[in-house]
Amino acid sequence: MTIKEQQDAIIEEFSFFNDWTEKYEYIIQLGKELPLIDEQYKKEENLIRGCQSKVWLHAALKDGKVYFTADSDALITKGLVSMMVRVLSGQSPKDIADAPIYFIDEIGLKSHLSMTRSNGLLSMLKQMKLYSVAFQNNKCI
Repeated sequence: MTIKEQQDAIIEEFSFFNDWTEKYEYIIQLGKELPLIDEQYKKEENLIRGCQSKVWLHAALKDGKVYFTADSDALITKGLVSMMVRVLSGQSPKDIADAPIYFIDEIGLKSHLSMTRSNGLLSMLKQMKLYSVAFQNNKCI
């Protein structure tokens, strides 16, 4: 699926929920389903700066596509990063760098997160885009 298709699928999934309690439960469930990051990547250099909780993000380039793995020590945050991984993983560096990320606003997430979680989500997105730019420019990560 393309980045746009992934975002549209998430928007559709969230449209089934009536209130934010259900949406938060779904975000937590997404976090529980996030594939485990290899322990070797849970190190200081893979921590996302700007997150209240610990969030580890690893990126690898394979066959011209960027693959992300991630983890967090907080359930909501783990759910948030799982959505970002779902949307951007398996895409080309150029597509990731150029993609507008609109699902966050469309599902109302930005307005329902605390300031620190909202900043953390933006930090995750920024780091993912930085990885993609680095891969586009053939820089080692």
